[in-house]
Amino acid sequence: MDIPDDLITLERAAEQARTALAGLDGAAYTAQWERWRDAAGVFQAAVTAHAEATGQSRVEVEMAVKKTVRWPEPETAEA
Repeated sequence: MDIPDDLITLERAAEQARTALAGLDGAAYTAQWERWRDAAGVFQAAVTAHAEATGQSRVEVEMAVKKTVRWPEPETAEA
C-alpha cells in the first residue's frame, strides 16, 4: 500500500504527543493529553479523507500508517 508522507507525518506527531505523557501528572498531564487528543484527531480525519478519496479501507490505511511509524522496517546497507 502506498502511504502518503502527510499521513506518516501526522501519525508521528500524534505518537510523539502520546509518548510525551510519560512522567507527567496534574495540569501538565491534562495539557499534554489534550495535545495528544488533538493530534490523534487530525490524523484520524486525514486517514478517513484519504481512504474515501482512494476507495481504500479506512482501517487498512490506518493500520498501514501505524505499522510504518511504530514498527519501521530496518534499513539495509546497499553493497
